[in-house]
Amino acid sequence: MATSKIKVGDTVRVIAGKSKGKEGKVTAVDRKNGRVTVEGANIVTKHNKPSMANPNGGITQQEAPLDASNVMLVVDGQVTRVGFSVENGKKVRVAKKTGKVID
Repeated sequence: MATSKIKVGDTVRVIAGKSKGKEGKVTAVDRKNGRVTVEGANIVTKHNKPSMANPNGGITQQEAPLDASNVMLVVDGQVTRVGFSVENGKKVRVAKKTGKVID
């Protein structure tokens, strides 16, 4: 399976959609569907039915997944595309704008 360009814990900026311009940490990555969840971005309202855990039910707000193509990685305060290179026999992510190794 290919290495993902965006990983959990990365800081990203949303570049398209209703949350355009917001920055936040990635909390979840769905590689199969190509979606990421960013804290503080793409907030949706969810209506919850009463259950044992939440006896009253109610309306809550939560982050919904975004398409991975709608976010860009932020490195040193700049948004950048992500490339790959091999260093010391290991495949690493590289910021295209600065050439800096990300992880």
